[in-house]
Order: sequence, then structure tokens, then C-alpha cells
Amino acid sequence: MKTVTTDKAPGAIGPYSQGIAAIPSEVLFLSGQIGLDPVSGNLVGGGIEEETKQVLANIRAIVEAAGLSVESVVKTTIFLVDLADFQLVNSLYADFFGDHRPARSTVQVSGLPRSARIEIEAIAVRA
Repeated sequence: MKTVTTDKAPGAIGPYSQGIAAIPSEVLFLSGQIGLDPVSGNLVGGGIEEETKQVLANIRAIVEAAGLSVESVVKTTIFLVDLADFQLVNSLYADFFGDHRPARSTVQVSGLPRSARIEIEAIAVRA
């Protein structure tokens, strides 16, 4: 296994890594990403839209640090504090992935670290 890290996504705020590449199967497991700015380490302002955009940017950065692309993502799990945000998140998610459609689950949770409103974890595979 290989730990994947990049300064283009926020560092871990707990005892975990940004991602783990399982070699030789070449599966990348991304830790759940919240809307942390990779430079400041703070949650971005602007509500669910800006948080979602930052989460997706963080996912892109980690996947690319592993030498993959967002088209390599095969599964995501979205954790939302408020399912009323689902439609907006879904729209931003669709724009991010374009015609690529990873398998996905969405779950409502009672809270997330740093009072984030969204967290997304992902699995990517080298084809």
C-alpha cells in the first residue's frame, strides 16, 4: 500500500491519511473530504455551495496526486447534515463529474467535523 498526500488538498485533521493506494490492484481509497481550504486549513465560507465546490476540488487534487483523474472514481459516499441541500449538491456533483457517473450513496448525518455541512469520500481505480 502507498499513502497518497498532496498540499493541494487539506492535510488530515485526525489520525488518517488523505488517501491510500492499494498496490498492485491500484485502488485508491480517499478519506472523507470536507470543505477545508488546503492553504488555511479552515472551512471555506459561503455555505453549502462553496463547501461542496471545495470538497470536489480536494477530491480532484488527491486523485490527481495519485496519478489518476476524476474519471477513475468508481464510488462516492456523500454525507449531508441537511437533505434540503441535496438538489444543489447533486447539481454541483453532476457538473464536476460530467458524463462520468460513479456509483454513489447519500446519507444524512447529525453532524460533521468542524461544523461542515457536507463530506464526500471516494474510491478510485486505475483502469
